This record gives sequence, structure tokens and C-alpha cells, in this order.
Amino acid sequence: MRIVISNTSKEPLYEQIVWQIKDQIIRGELVPGEALPSIRNLARELQISVITTKRAYEELEKDGFIETVGGKGSFVSGANRDLIREKRLQLLESKLTEAIRDGRALGLGLAELKEMLELLYEEDER
Repeated sequence: MRIVISNTSKEPLYEQIVWQIKDQIIRGELVPGEALPSIRNLARELQISVITTKRAYEELEKDGFIETVGGKGSFVSGANRDLIREKRLQLLESKLTEAIRDGRALGLGLAELKEMLELLYEEDER
């Protein structure tokens, strides 16, 4: 798991952590059941307060992205698959919207975009 925090950002440090972990879960980079670093280890690694890291983990747990098991640590939640699927669909829709705008800027019509998508889809199956 990689997290980069910025001390110059207007966003609080704990929110930066929450956002980046959620993003990695949504993208499938962190999978259900995968262990997260302990609160102390993450705080040490990022050179921030344990309280900040604890707050981030509490937010992630409240939102259903992680589960904490006493004495064992925090893990990516497998229970909230519908939420994660919905977030991944939103991400995909955003990327497709961007592709549509790029296509329109190039003067491509819907038929050409569909053909392009079908070709890429078929190539990816191979």
C-alpha cells in the first residue's frame, strides 16, 4: 500500500489517507481480506501522529471500507462488496465520459466510438 501525504494541501492529513486508501480499494489494488499496516506502523512510515492515522482508520471503518479485529489489525472489508462495486462503476463511468468528450473533440461519432470500444474489448479478451 502506498500513501503520499502533502503538508501543503488544504485537505487534512487524515482525509488524504482516507481518500487514498478508498481509491486503492475501489481500483482493486487492495483486495478484501488484505491486511493494512497497523496504525502505529503507518503513522511511523508517514511521519505523522498516531491520532491522525487512527482517525483515518475510524473513518474508513465507519464508511464500510475496512474492518478492525481486536488484536489482529485492520483489513479491507469483504462485507461491503456492493458499495465497492458501485464506486468502481462510478469510476468507470467517469473514464467513459472522458473518452466520449475526447472522441467528440476529435469529431468521432457514437458509431465510431462503439466500434473502437468493441475492438479494444475483443483485443483485451485474447
